Amino acid sequence: MHSKMPSGEAQRGSFSRSFRHNLTAFLARPSIQRARKFLSYYRPYKHLLVLDLACAALVAATAIAMPLCANYVTTRLLVLTDSSEALGQILLMGGVMLLVLLAQAGATFFVDYQGHAMGARIEADVRRELFEHCQKLSFSFYDRSRVGQLMSRITNDTFALGEMFHHGPEDIAIGLLKFVGALTVLFIVDATLTWYIVVLLPFATVYAIYFNRRMNQAMARSRDKIAAVNERVEDALGGIRVVQSFANEGFELSRFDAENRNFLESRKDGYRSETWFFVGMEVFVHLVTIIVIIAGAMRILTADLSVPDLLTFLLCVGVLVDPVNRLANIVRLWQEGSTGLVRVLDILEQSPDIQNASDAYPAPHFRGNVRFDRVSFGYGDGRTVFSDLSIDIAPGEFVALVGPSGVGKSTLCALIPRFYDVEAGKITVDGHDVRNLELASLRQQIGVVQQDTYLFSGSVAENLRYGRPDASDEEVEAAARAANAHDFIMALPSGYDTDVGQRGVKLSGGQKQRLTIARAFLKNPAILIFDEATSALDNESERAVQTALQSLAKGRTTLVIAHRLTTVRHADRILVLTEDGIVEEGRHDDLVAANGVYARLQSVQASI
Repeated sequence: MHSKMPSGEAQRGSFSRSFRHNLTAFLARPSIQRARKFLSYYRPYKHLLVLDLACAALVAATAIAMPLCANYVTTRLLVLTDSSEALGQILLMGGVMLLVLLAQAGATFFVDYQGHAMGARIEADVRRELFEHCQKLSFSFYDRSRVGQLMSRITNDTFALGEMFHHGPEDIAIGLLKFVGALTVLFIVDATLTWYIVVLLPFATVYAIYFNRRMNQAMARSRDKIAAVNERVEDALGGIRVVQSFANEGFELSRFDAENRNFLESRKDGYRSETWFFVGMEVFVHLVTIIVIIAGAMRILTADLSVPDLLTFLLCVGVLVDPVNRLANIVRLWQEGSTGLVRVLDILEQSPDIQNASDAYPAPHFRGNVRFDRVSFGYGDGRTVFSDLSIDIAPGEFVALVGPSGVGKSTLCALIPRFYDVEAGKITVDGHDVRNLELASLRQQIGVVQQDTYLFSGSVAENLRYGRPDASDEEVEAAARAANAHDFIMALPSGYDTDVGQRGVKLSGGQKQRLTIARAFLKNPAILIFDEATSALDNESERAVQTALQSLAKGRTTLVIAHRLTTVRHADRILVLTEDGIVEEGRHDDLVAANGVYARLQSVQASI
């Protein structure tokens, strides 16, 4: 028989569970999660942050000390009748004020230099994290993203974050301490006069926040607009050869002008609000000064206030106005930084579609048996690329994929290194489901030469070594010879040390294609995938690469996608892929004799 829990204990247990549940739900809110993420960036620099805040407190303390020192000096002038004694005390206080000034200068230097350096370090950390994360994101992410927008987030948005990381804590500390300290001194000096100022402060604060919000909204729009400008510049200059070949410089200029005008309008909106803000703050400072002078003079006449106290009051008013400006600055930085933070976290919170399974294991050394087992795949737009597709490729087999454009030949090959994941079925290499293998170890054993040739800025040798940095000069040269690239490389101004330019702009299309093939050769993978790898080669170079390809294919699995059927006539097996799947397979001569789809493709190319 179970004992019955007392009602009070049951209520406490229920309350405890409810509290934990509510606390967990609260901490799981996106805004709380993002705030925690924001604060986590300070963790590596917590000691520097503490020193920065301590110096910020010293800046505030010295700012309050100056009016008090001035009050002491002026009071001594009125109280002491002995001029020599008064002079001594004044000089002593002057020395104290110099020490206060030195302390203030030192603290300000630390805050401005080390605080900015801390913000810059955090900014660099965020930028690195963002860049690292972008490299992990899957092909599907880049299918729907624009490089110009990503560049803006990695540069402009992280810069705004750095400013917030630096100025946020210190401006809050300095502003709060100055405000409380100055207001306390003012109330001690003359409470009546202080209330005149206190009544005006809410109006000034609301005014500052209102125009800061308008200014920051304009800045947020500006950030989007400059990202669009970056995108337009990157697109137009990256494709400058196409632009000039079509004589479309005027068209591109008009498109740039449209984006540039949008950015200009957003900046003008920001400057308009900024002007209203600073004019209002300037008016507020002068208005408070006028009120203090007039009301203070009247109180001096009634003997309710002394001249030294009025001087102290005026100096403290200057100190008191600074927190209002800092508040406005904090609001501006927070708006800019939070906008940047949201845009950065939008990327960081994107999970890669393709990632290691929880129980993934390193890929063993592949023999090269690739099998598609009833595979189905689509890009998520409602269109199925292929369905229930089965292919079995033996180790070391040279298989060619041919067929009309758009039937999924490149997609099929992209599934092997898991650039995309299948929707149904499975792909295995030597019996291992590729989804169970660690991505890096899987892709290290697969060499891919894609249809879109891409070279990085740097030398020819650096590009060839991209897949194998430890390769010797002899191995680099051997790979270049295998791809029929060595002769043209040696004809370049500095041979293998020649800079190829961004995206290889200093080379011809055929030269770039051969370098990408050599890069794959140097990797020496167990599985080779060539996606239209000879499409940009002339006939002579194509024949040389075909010979090298046949030699390299020995002992390893090779998949070749080609529209030019001369590239694949020596393949062990040719697969003809259409919208209906694999409709034919066999050797070149057998498929020609069958007079089917392959034969028709062959006759069309022969007639060109």
